[in-house]
Amino acid sequence: MTTLINPDNWVNDYGDALYGFALMRVRNPALAEDLVQETFLAALKARKTFEGQSSERTWLTGILKHKIIDHLRRAHRNVQTDDIEKSADMNAEPFDDRGHWNVSIDNWKDPSASLQQEEFWTALSRCISALPEHLADLFTLREIEEMDSDEVCETLGISTRNNMWVMLSRTRMKLRDCMDKHWFNGLREGGQS
Repeated sequence: MTTLINPDNWVNDYGDALYGFALMRVRNPALAEDLVQETFLAALKARKTFEGQSSERTWLTGILKHKIIDHLRRAHRNVQTDDIEKSADMNAEPFDDRGHWNVSIDNWKDPSASLQQEEFWTALSRCISALPEHLADLFTLREIEEMDSDEVCETLGISTRNNMWVMLSRTRMKLRDCMDKHWFNGLREGGQS
């Protein structure tokens, strides 16, 4: 049994949310707009198959998620794995000579409080955008989309799961460094909470 849906209101009701979802993942405003439009077109074609087992917004977000993954597969199909792995090298060492963190990790003691703040998400988005494209895509697919490791490797053309985990570890370190500079420095200096 199909449920009737009203595509006339999709842009007004869901356009901003879908655009924000896409922008966080592809970090390119024009591409995010294109993917949302592709989502609306695909949904129009498939609207008779909508069974109402989820909200329209959830259904549209699912379609958009598949559009994003398809885009990433196409974009990374011709990228050499060696280039991806080289871009994961760290520029700054996070540890000192004795193996201690160069930056205090005390500021990370209450992550749940940070997750509730819009400024945190703005800083994280900015830090992800500062990563090389392949590393940003890797982090987004694995950590935000929670995609399976084998699927991430296939999508991004990474030769082995071990290489993916090394790259992801280095990516996390870069993000940690960026967040410490752009988010937690503000907490120390400005007293935000």
